[in-house]
Amino acid sequence: MDLLYRGRMQSAMLEDLTWVEAKAAIDAGMPVVIPIGAGAEAHGPHLPLRTDATIAAGLARRVAERVPVLVAPLVPFGHDPAFVRFAGSQSLSAATFAALMRELCAGFVAQGASRIALLNTGRSSEAPINAVLGELHAAGTARVVAAHLSFLGCAADSWLGDRDRGHAGEGETSMMLALDSRAVRLDRLPDRVANRDAGVRAMPPGLARPAVLSWSPGLGDADEFSPTGAFGDATRATAYKGQKVLEAIVDDIVAGLRHAFAAAPGFAPPAAGGDQSAAR
Repeated sequence: MDLLYRGRMQSAMLEDLTWVEAKAAIDAGMPVVIPIGAGAEAHGPHLPLRTDATIAAGLARRVAERVPVLVAPLVPFGHDPAFVRFAGSQSLSAATFAALMRELCAGFVAQGASRIALLNTGRSSEAPINAVLGELHAAGTARVVAAHLSFLGCAADSWLGDRDRGHAGEGETSMMLALDSRAVRLDRLPDRVANRDAGVRAMPPGLARPAVLSWSPGLGDADEFSPTGAFGDATRATAYKGQKVLEAIVDDIVAGLRHAFAAAPGFAPPAAGGDQSAAR
């Protein structure tokens, strides 16, 4: 794998590299992106348990097309206690999940990584992640930031009837239609249900500062609010809306990464005409 193509630094998937190539990428100062998305969490009767994992991986790929990053393998488990009463849904304790993220980040830092971004799709995973960010920021050994999905992509809100983007609702279902339409059970779309997520997105989008402490209310058990494990109106979902939401989220992530990692190779502001692809 060549890190440079036509004079530009190239993104790479860590799992596809040899250790020699991985060392070269890390030594070059390439930021490491760690996507985090539950591979086993209920998303209503119409979306697969891997919904968060699919979205996290899809976002990471799209970010890698815009800026040169080293994308780590997906972390498929988080702190998701609200859905464990739904069959198949799994959750790590907050302490275990925080320890996992702490050790993953420490491992990359020990190998020379100086810039790490955690791309997180799980709302209840935000607090453990932010706690780890605070520790790493205090240590000062690397610049580590988090992109929490619940705060990103506000520019696409006008496309959605459900402005709160309820779990497995219009927003997530639209993103899945855009990323993997065959996985969406269109014949099982739930009607609108009680929505306890209103008001959660209280902070501005982006990740301009490290260790931004996000606010999120206690979630409780999801089945107390929705017997299907879905919130919002998934019947409004379309692939076109999903593309708009994904584009807006990626725009926010890329803008945040350019700010946080301005000195990283290949992270200079894009020339007039927009970003060019960072991956072959």
